[in-house]
Amino acid sequence: MCGIFVVHKKKDVESFKSQALQLSKRIRHRGPDWSGNFIRNDTILVHERLAIVGLSTGAQPLTNESGDLSLCVNGEIYNHIQIREEFPDYPFKTASDCEPIIPLYEKYDIDAPKHLDGMFAWALYDAKKDRTIAARDPVGITTMYLGRDSQSPKTVYFASELKCLVDNCDSIVAFPPGHVYDSATDKLTRYFTPDWLDENRIPSTPLDLTAIRESLEKAVRKRLMAEVPYGVLLSGGLDSSLIASIASRETAKANAAAANSEGKEHLTGLDDEGNLYQNTGFSRLQSFAIGLPNAPDLQAARKVAKFIGSVHHEHTFTLEEGLDALDDVIQHLETYDVTTIRASTPMFLLSRKIKAQGVKMVLSGEGSDEIFGGYLYFAQAPSKEEFHTESVKRVKNLHLADCLRANKSTMAWGLEARVPFLDKEFLQLCMNIDPKEKMIGGDRIEKYILRKAFDTKENDPTGKPYLPDEILWRQKEQFSDGVGYSWIDGLKEYAANAVTDEEFSKPKAHWGDDIPTTKEAYWYRCKFDAIFPQKAAAATVMRWVPKAEWGCHEDPSGRFAKIHDQKVSHD
Repeated sequence: MCGIFVVHKKKDVESFKSQALQLSKRIRHRGPDWSGNFIRNDTILVHERLAIVGLSTGAQPLTNESGDLSLCVNGEIYNHIQIREEFPDYPFKTASDCEPIIPLYEKYDIDAPKHLDGMFAWALYDAKKDRTIAARDPVGITTMYLGRDSQSPKTVYFASELKCLVDNCDSIVAFPPGHVYDSATDKLTRYFTPDWLDENRIPSTPLDLTAIRESLEKAVRKRLMAEVPYGVLLSGGLDSSLIASIASRETAKANAAAANSEGKEHLTGLDDEGNLYQNTGFSRLQSFAIGLPNAPDLQAARKVAKFIGSVHHEHTFTLEEGLDALDDVIQHLETYDVTTIRASTPMFLLSRKIKAQGVKMVLSGEGSDEIFGGYLYFAQAPSKEEFHTESVKRVKNLHLADCLRANKSTMAWGLEARVPFLDKEFLQLCMNIDPKEKMIGGDRIEKYILRKAFDTKENDPTGKPYLPDEILWRQKEQFSDGVGYSWIDGLKEYAANAVTDEEFSKPKAHWGDDIPTTKEAYWYRCKFDAIFPQKAAAATVMRWVPKAEWGCHEDPSGRFAKIHDQKVSHD
């Protein structure tokens, strides 16, 4: 991951350069390793680099041989080796996983993003055509915003974070996932068009547990592409524990292969073609957990780490430390959503610890709950049709919720988070399963089919289960709950004292219909307003709440779901 700031058709761009560099500096936390810029005609591209692949030769902006094409990328392209093989005559300058985007553009034009497998937000400038192309990955794992200035209608701004745009733009939106922008037409076009995006189409594909397991394993495997120390975020819940278990197995495979390969003692990842990726030292998987002292997640994470054999790092924080970090969290997250802030704060604190321990990339479990309807409120879905429609909506909004949280909480400290559950192939498989298989209730716990896919203790070829039953069949705790129930309780109590009844009864006029319904929400909104102008809020922030039409409690905490703590069978 990195940070990008690009301005197309900026009058007097040379004189604007000094300001552009200062605006880009606001996101240097995303790319502390190097900075670069490129100017041609009236367009400037600025890049803040976090080096993960192609460490010594991947500085950006990247250019083609003639210098007419320039590219800024924030992300990772997992199929870059295969793309390079498609262009054997292209004179690649670097080992960067991002450079193959340039020949893809030359061949496929605005269809180039269709050929990418990864998480990305990028902008490419074609000087011969005076044209800028920008694209964002299919689900919006990587953040990007698009801004405009009404006084200069031909000027278009792109940035990894909102804070780069607020000084110059009076209109800002979240760049929509799965879309590509073309300055030649000044239009956004959807390039990612799988059948499951249609909320009204109810799939009927039969359940295949083996396919689920093998697809997720493949998704984890390709995300071990790194030339730096990496690890896993391990909460002890199902999703992060499965990712950690798979990553541990893949690391063991790579180490075994390396032991038989002369001069490859520290190889810790395999790509889809069986190629080994070089790591810089860790031969055992590193796992990281955080919580208040004796939090349920910490206890579960310890059990998982011991079971899979990871080098485990456990960190705790106090309620006061969490409260002290809130202003920084909101500044980095660029949101006032209650759920996002609650969950982001411990992740933000943990990311700082991880970076201090020399790790630059982690795997994380975001996306599973949206794909499988894993939030406990899904138990109140009245039908499989409504269950599926809600699931699709949640996946489509991930870029404003969990993806935003995972990206910005970690990148605040120059740490990259990769999310295997949101792999394109895995999504295509699992979003097309008949939703009756995902329904919660009776003898089926949430995410039953995901759990069952990895319940292989009777026939696992390794002779060892992926996870112990007490973890594999542990009921979901949303991250902000699992780090310790007193975290949310403490936030509510502090907000109740910080916001008077009189203040709460008089919402700000500029909030319009988006009125906070709790003092906690009011408190966060005021903090957001103190940092970001109102124009930044409407099209970039989504409030995450359970589905009221199903009779769900307004508070997003899983503890308020009716099914919380109910016991169900996994037979």
